[in-house]
Amino acid sequence: MSEKKIITVFGATGAQGGGLVHAILNDKNSEFVVRAVTRNANSEKAKKLLDLGADVVEADLNDIESVREAMRGAYAAYCVTFFWEHMSPEKEDSQVKNLAEAARAEKLQHVIWSTLEDTRLKIPLEDDRMPTLGGKYKVPHLDAKGAADRYFRDAGVPTTFLLTSFYWENLIYFGMGPKQGEDGKYAINFPMGDKKLGGIAAEDIGKCAYGIFKEGLSLVGKTIGIVGEALPLKEMAEILSKHLDKEISYNAVPFDVYRGLGFPGADDLGNMFQYYAEFEDDFLGSRDRAYAKKLNPELQNFNDWVTNNVNRIPIE
Repeated sequence: MSEKKIITVFGATGAQGGGLVHAILNDKNSEFVVRAVTRNANSEKAKKLLDLGADVVEADLNDIESVREAMRGAYAAYCVTFFWEHMSPEKEDSQVKNLAEAARAEKLQHVIWSTLEDTRLKIPLEDDRMPTLGGKYKVPHLDAKGAADRYFRDAGVPTTFLLTSFYWENLIYFGMGPKQGEDGKYAINFPMGDKKLGGIAAEDIGKCAYGIFKEGLSLVGKTIGIVGEALPLKEMAEILSKHLDKEISYNAVPFDVYRGLGFPGADDLGNMFQYYAEFEDDFLGSRDRAYAKKLNPELQNFNDWVTNNVNRIPIE
């Protein structure tokens, strides 16, 4: 029997990487084995991956030598960064450069880079429809990823660029779930007007990535956008109401009000939602649910996701 190919998965204990790790480990006939990368191999999540059969290694995206070591001897890698840990576009840029340079140096045959749009290509800095942040960005956590695509291209790394979507898990972990107003009524609060929000279950991103790796090198050089479903927020509120057994409405907050809410990253997220709304056709047109379903036959729609996570969604 031929030796299985190693896929190095960065962010293995996180949402996207964890989805990919589990997808590979759950496929007993897989042609791949997992090298799960984490900053702390002694964490509970890392230990669980080890117990499931992953090779768990430590690396720091700020240290290119540790990144190279994590990729050494691998066939492929899944590359993802976590902006919200440090909220620095400059740090993210440096981390992506390290990933690309390490992949080039270790001669990987296939890399998936989890990326997003550089919104400045649609709404330049001088456009005052939304504020410019940090002097250089419109939506820092999107722009930094999109701009960093060039590192993989410039390094000649055989890369598939994976455009992801809004995580429905933000309703659980990011404080975007239903909240009770002063009138005692519950609502989800988003600055999206009547536009559709394209979202996906985080684990499905990893499963789609596994589909890409299985599809192989024919997808090198291509940009693939995935989405679980695109729904108006009013419909999302109706689905939440049904499953949470509580009347939940949708409160369409103005962009400026959302930007001014004061929590860390509120201005960045306010601009993101404005981009989603004002460039709805571009954003959703770049994401193909049917192809995502082909890559991942278990792809969930929003109703599926709420059904599977109803007990995890906080109501504040």
